[in-house]
Amino acid sequence: MSENTRKYTKIPGLRYREHATRKHGLQKDKYFIIRYMVDGKRKEEGLGWLSEGWTEKKAAARLFELKENNRIGIGCKTLAEKREQAHKQKEEEKTKTKEEESRTATFSEIFEKYITQAKQDKSASSCKDEISFFKNWLQPVMGELTMSEITPDTLNALKKTILENGRTPRTATYILAVVRQVFNYAKNYDLYLGDNPVSKIKKPTCDNRRIRFLTKKEADALLEHLKGVSGQLHDMALLSLYCGLRAGEIFSLAWNDVDFEHGILSIKDTKSGQNRSAVMTPDIKIMLEENKRTSNSKGLVFISTVGTRIDAVSKSFARAVEALGFNDGIDDHRQKVVFHTLRHTYASWLVMSGVDLYTVQKLMGHSTISMTERYSHLAPDHLKKAVKMLVANYA
Repeated sequence: MSENTRKYTKIPGLRYREHATRKHGLQKDKYFIIRYMVDGKRKEEGLGWLSEGWTEKKAAARLFELKENNRIGIGCKTLAEKREQAHKQKEEEKTKTKEEESRTATFSEIFEKYITQAKQDKSASSCKDEISFFKNWLQPVMGELTMSEITPDTLNALKKTILENGRTPRTATYILAVVRQVFNYAKNYDLYLGDNPVSKIKKPTCDNRRIRFLTKKEADALLEHLKGVSGQLHDMALLSLYCGLRAGEIFSLAWNDVDFEHGILSIKDTKSGQNRSAVMTPDIKIMLEENKRTSNSKGLVFISTVGTRIDAVSKSFARAVEALGFNDGIDDHRQKVVFHTLRHTYASWLVMSGVDLYTVQKLMGHSTISMTERYSHLAPDHLKKAVKMLVANYA
């Protein structure tokens, strides 16, 4: 900016320049500039525009303040120092506000912030479950407590209440996991400054793995029943039963993931975080080819009646299981037939057919072989004998 574009005011050290086109009210917008001495050297700094709230009177007052500070040797000597001080003060006030909030915010208030963020990062079904846990278990016990008032004793009492009300250890673990995530969220956003109390809680343990799998006769009966209820539900059940897909993997399966030429399905974004491939059986290939011919979707293989991604297994599946009597007289949830039983059946049938556990692990997408070893008792006798020999020879 050349010197001759600046205009002087009647106040020594205060000048301004006018904007070429912009106006503030009836006059041209002005940018105020101050000049003064700092430690024997001339200092020039810009204050700001008239449209930003600076006036000649306000600018003169700031100039006088800085000159006086330099004369008596106290306070900020330059505008830059004053701005830095204002910024520091603002940050200190922000920190103080967060510290105050961390002392006074209740668990319910933090949960509301947490779940708002979770809705952007998690599936709708996961958020629905967490909201249900909060309303039924967390809010009554500690909703009105501040985060710092929630201790390991609070959480142990919560765990005891959950189990005494007939809920499974797995459910208690899920609920405690929600509490842990809320505390982690609060720590990440400086809304809580202490340690996460969930880290000091011993998780309730039990063998929650499913035991029940279908016989071939039961599977055929179920598929036949579903065919008369819903063609789409039948096809999804067929995929789980003969390709081992989880419900969420079926809901996310897109036509781009279906390789008809090689008979392969690409399963992406799985629960284990590792992509895998599933081999189409002849029945699966025929079913998908028929769906491809009749589908209106160019994206997902299965869509809801309104054209969106499906987010839950239809209740018609549970009604079909009830109609077939598969769960009659069964109280143990591990023995009950649910949609996930189809994937469990797929793995069970593989092992019973003599497929080695390593291959089953890859087909199932298990992150560790220990997850697959639960099926080892189903292995044919000749495989069991081979393992016994190995143990005997190297014991």
